[in-house]
Amino acid sequence: MAGKKGGGGHFRSAISGRFVTTGHGKASPRTTVHESNSSGASSGAHFRSAISGRYVTTAHGKASPRTTVRES
Repeated sequence: MAGKKGGGGHFRSAISGRFVTTGHGKASPRTTVHESNSSGASSGAHFRSAISGRYVTTAHGKASPRTTVRES
């Protein structure tokens, strides 16, 4: 459709690891991560900060389970 942004993807809670609604994801940016529908394949698990959206070290991810998401 013309005029629609293709922002595809979904939100995941950094606390529970479960998918949440778009409304909840946008209302809680410090504890949710937006995951895009990309097909970029990478090996191994990585941690992403729910606050900044950036990848963080494994040590930081394990030390901060309520504000990071493990991506495999």
